[in-house]
Amino acid sequence: MTQSSQNLESAAEMDKPEAFEPEENLAPPMAPPALPPSISAQTGTWPSLPAYVTLSNLNSLDDNRLYVNRELSLLNFQRRVLEEAQDPANPLLERIRFLSIVGSNLDEFFMVRVAGLKRQIEAGTLRSGPDGLSPYEQLEEIGSEVNRLLVASQECLMQDLLPALRAEGINIVKYDELEPEQKLDIKQYFLNKIFPVLTPMAFDPGHPFPHISNLSLNLAVSVRRTSGEARFARVKIPDSLPQLVPVARSSKQLVSQVGGAAQGPKQETYIWLLDLVMANLDALFPGMNILETHPFHVTRDAEVEIQEWEAGDLLEVTEEGIRQRRFGDVVRLQVDREMPAHILDILMSNLQIEASDVYLVDGAISLSNLKYIANLDKPQLKFSQFVPFVPNSLSADTQDEDIFAHIARRDILLHHPYDSFQPIVSFLNRAAVDPSVLAIKMTLYRAGKNSPIVEALLKAMEHGKQVAVVVELKARFDEESNIEWARQLEAAGVHVVYGLIGLKIHSKVLLVVRRVGDSIKRFVHLSTGNYNPNTAYLYSDLGLFTADERIASDVSDFFNYLTGYSAKTDYQKLLVAPINLRERIEGLIRREIELKKAGKAGHIILKINALVDGRIVKLLYEASQAGVQIDLIVRGICCLRPGIKGVSENIKVLSVVGRFLEHSRVFYFRNGGNEEIYLGSADMMPRNLDRRVEVLFPVEDPGLARYLREDLLDTYLLDSARARFMDPDGMYIRHNQDTDGALLDCQQHFIDHCADSWPDR
Repeated sequence: MTQSSQNLESAAEMDKPEAFEPEENLAPPMAPPALPPSISAQTGTWPSLPAYVTLSNLNSLDDNRLYVNRELSLLNFQRRVLEEAQDPANPLLERIRFLSIVGSNLDEFFMVRVAGLKRQIEAGTLRSGPDGLSPYEQLEEIGSEVNRLLVASQECLMQDLLPALRAEGINIVKYDELEPEQKLDIKQYFLNKIFPVLTPMAFDPGHPFPHISNLSLNLAVSVRRTSGEARFARVKIPDSLPQLVPVARSSKQLVSQVGGAAQGPKQETYIWLLDLVMANLDALFPGMNILETHPFHVTRDAEVEIQEWEAGDLLEVTEEGIRQRRFGDVVRLQVDREMPAHILDILMSNLQIEASDVYLVDGAISLSNLKYIANLDKPQLKFSQFVPFVPNSLSADTQDEDIFAHIARRDILLHHPYDSFQPIVSFLNRAAVDPSVLAIKMTLYRAGKNSPIVEALLKAMEHGKQVAVVVELKARFDEESNIEWARQLEAAGVHVVYGLIGLKIHSKVLLVVRRVGDSIKRFVHLSTGNYNPNTAYLYSDLGLFTADERIASDVSDFFNYLTGYSAKTDYQKLLVAPINLRERIEGLIRREIELKKAGKAGHIILKINALVDGRIVKLLYEASQAGVQIDLIVRGICCLRPGIKGVSENIKVLSVVGRFLEHSRVFYFRNGGNEEIYLGSADMMPRNLDRRVEVLFPVEDPGLARYLREDLLDTYLLDSARARFMDPDGMYIRHNQDTDGALLDCQQHFIDHCADSWPDR
C-alpha cells in the first residue's frame, strides 16, 4: 500500500470533528451581519487576528482575549494543510492530494460545525465559548476565512499545480481543447457509459424542485424550445462513475512521442466527468436549445440527532439517522462565479438558504474531487514507499504461543505506521485459535470495511471462545460500516454491546484472558488509534502490549462498566473518562505547579489533536505563570495563546502536518524527576473529558518511557521541516531554524530510524 497524504482526508478516514458543542457561557442575542461575507470577501490575503494582550490589561485568566475561537482555529489547520499543497518540496501528486483534503475537510466543517452554529441560532440558545464570540459573529468570521482559504486554494490549483501536471505530461482539459478525433471518441464513451446513468430533472409547475443530495455535484441547466420561455433543469453528476475520464491520445500527441523520452514525458489527457456531461447536454435535451449551464455543489447538515433515551434499539435508530443525513438542511451552496442572478435565485429560494450561505468559486467547484488526480498510478510523483518494521519476536512467520511469553516478560510498544500493525492482527488471530485462551473483549470505534480484526473475532467464536465487542455505532460517517460488521458478529454469536446511553465510546482497548497452568492471566493491548489496519498505515499512533496485573485488572473493571452495571471509580492505573480522567489530568498539572513553587524543575509536554477545554487552558496558563515549562504539540485546534508576557511566555505551541496524520496522544509530566507518561485516546476537549468514554494508560517500563521522552517527543520538538509554531495572535509560522540546511523532518526521521530504536522498546 502506498503511504501518502490521503491520511488527512477527513471525509474518508480522518478522526472526525464532533457535533457543535456549546460552552457554558450564554451570550446575548446579536443581529445577523447585514453584509453577506461569503459573497463579499474576495481577497486572497489572510487577515491579522487582534493583537495579543499583556497581563497589564487583563481582567483575569477568564478574559476572552486569551482564547482563540475553536472554529477559526480549525480553519487555521486547513490553512496549514493548504501550505503542504503549496510546498514544492512535496511530490506533485501529494500536493494535489493535500488540496483535495482541504476540500473534504471544508465539506465536513460545514456539515458539522457550521450546521451546529445554525441549529444553535434556530433554537435560540445563543451560547458563546471562552473566546466570547456569539454564533452570529462566528458565522461572519467563518464566511470571510473560508473565502480566503478558497481563493488561495484555487490560485494554488490553477497557477501552480495544473501547470506542473502539464509539465509531467498529465493534461486535465476542457472539451473544447480536444482534437476532433478525441471528441468523436469521447462522445462515444459518453453515449455508451454515461448517458444511460443520467437523469435530467425538470422544474416547472408540473415538476417539483428535485431533491439535491448532500455533497452532490450538479448542473443547473437553462433550456428553451425554439419558442417559449426558458425552463430550469437539474442534472446530477453521478458519483458512481469515474470522475476523471481518460481521453485517447490524438494523432498529434502520438507523433510528438516519436523518439521517446527525448521528446518529453508521455502525454496523458483526462477530462472531468462534469465537463464531459456539460459538453453533451444536447443528448439529454433533444429538440431544446441549451441556453446556459452552470455547476453547483450542495452541502447539508449531516449531524444526526439520535434520541437515545427514547430509543428501544440503538442500531435501528442509527440506521434511520443515516437516512435522515441525506436530507438535512442546506448549509452551503457553491456555485460557478459566472452563474447569473436568475438561476442563483431559483437555487436559493428552493434550497431555502440566504446569501451568506452562497460561495462563489473561480475554478474547481469540488476541491475534494482532486483526489482522483492524486490517485493516478504515478509512483514517481508520490511519497516513496517504505515497509513498516516488524520485530522478530512479533513476526507472523515465527509467532506462536510465545507471543504471550514475550508480553508477560516485558511491555511492548508499537509506533505506527513506522512499526507494522500486523502484530496486532497476528496476536488476535493467535488468541482466536489458542486452546488456552478463554475470552476476548475489545472496543471497536472505526474498524473499516473488510476488517481482519472482525475476521479474527469471528474465528475466535468458531473456536469456542467467549467474545464480547463494544461497538460505537455513533462514530460519525462510519456508522454504515460499523452496522454491517456488527450484524456479522451478532449473527456469529458474539456478545455485541452498542455503546452507552449519552456517551460515545472512543477508547481503544483489547483484553485476552488466557489459562496459564492452574491460573488465569490477562494480556492487554491499549492504543491511541483505532483497530483499523488501513488507517494504521496512514496515522501516527502508539500502542502498548502489557500483562501488568494492575492494568489488566483495571481493564476487566472497565469492560464490566461498558457491558454491565458498575459504579467503580477507583481505577489503579487507568485514567477513564468521564469517571476520573479530568480530575487526574487537572491534578497532574497542579502537581507540576506545586513542585515548581517548591523549587523543583517543572515541565509538561502534551502531544494531542486538539486543545479546547477552558478549564485545562486556564490551568496551563496558571502553570506558565508559576514558571512551569510547557510544550504543546497540537495537530489541529488550539484555543490557547502562547507567548503572552505574564501569562503564557513559558508555553510553546507547535503543529506538525505531513504525510501522516499526527493522531497519537502523549502526556508527559516531569514530576520533580520521577517522570510520568500517559498515552491514550483523549484530547483536551469538553467532549473527551466529560461526554465520552476515554482511556489514558501509563507507560512505566524505563526503556519505553525513555523512548517516548527522548526519541519521540524530543524529535517533534526539534522538527524544523514540518513543524509550525503558533504566535500569540493564533497564526502559525514555519521557522526552519537550522542554519546548515539540514532540516529535521520528524516523520522521515521515524521512517529512517524506527528499527534502530527497537532495542529500547
